[in-house]
Amino acid sequence: MEFGAVLQTNPPASRTVHLAKLAEQHGFEYVWTFDSHLLWQEPYVIYSAILAETNRVIVGPMVTNPATRDWTVTASVFATLNEMYGNRTVIGIGRGDSAVRVTNGAPTTLKTLRESIHVIRELANSRSVEYNGAELQFPWSRGSEVEVWVAAYGPLALKLTGEVGDGFILQLADLDIAEWMIRTVRDAAEKAGRDPMSVKFCVAAPMYIGTDLEHMRNQTRWFGGMVGNHVADIVAKYGEGSSVPKALTDYIRSREGYDYNQHGLAGNTHADFVPDEIIDRFCVLGTAEQHIEKLRALKELGVDQFAGYLQHDNKEETMRQYGEIVMPALREHIVAKA
Repeated sequence: MEFGAVLQTNPPASRTVHLAKLAEQHGFEYVWTFDSHLLWQEPYVIYSAILAETNRVIVGPMVTNPATRDWTVTASVFATLNEMYGNRTVIGIGRGDSAVRVTNGAPTTLKTLRESIHVIRELANSRSVEYNGAELQFPWSRGSEVEVWVAAYGPLALKLTGEVGDGFILQLADLDIAEWMIRTVRDAAEKAGRDPMSVKFCVAAPMYIGTDLEHMRNQTRWFGGMVGNHVADIVAKYGEGSSVPKALTDYIRSREGYDYNQHGLAGNTHADFVPDEIIDRFCVLGTAEQHIEKLRALKELGVDQFAGYLQHDNKEETMRQYGEIVMPALREHIVAKA
């Protein structure tokens, strides 16, 4: 299993770069950031600084979208970063959440998402593509390689992910839901004529190492609120009797609203409806040994990467224990089973 650290680009940018460097020092392979240019600082600028001050971590958004970002500009950014620093980027993409909703916009259609993935991937991988009736290619790009990983929850979005995604980003760490979603994506990949094992699976969720469970829950309750936004869209589209697991849909019945100005913020007052049970299921909390136990279970389900959100008050210590205890145990576990 590989590991990523998920950061918000809160000012000062030097702090984000520092945390990214620390993640690399502790052995994380990926550094992801939120991409919501109004709520936080512009991540695409910060990526250049992170890549300049690190040696091997792969950097990218979790996640960008096709609405607030011109597709050709996104492709150019990552092809340029790859030319400058080697092929050390990844693109996570979805229909859009905070970046579009904060401007009273709406997530894109799945059709638009599918088209954007194709255009971005072809251009960012130094290939030509047809776009708006024109044949486009970066004349300066040679040998750029970047994967496009799709964030999804609903049945049709999962189907799209299996058909076109290089990877799948599941933003919660519930074992039952992860099993259903991984199976759904793999089935879609197989039906599309792809090797279902070629799609990489990333589970992204808050990681907090500590012993005060109540405090850890309060520091990560915001995550249940964030996931609830996507779940509310699914329920509105498919109804409560859909194939989506009830563990994912039941908890939002008490949801009354959401303030995107508190998005991803510990202590978010609009996440009070999220019960403790959901936090425990969706997040990875507790001692290092408890983290190892849950991550091993996710690995058994087919998860290739765990990306831990660090929007809480224990960032450095959590990363330290991951580097010294959690990640070595998971890597030893893999070797033992080989």
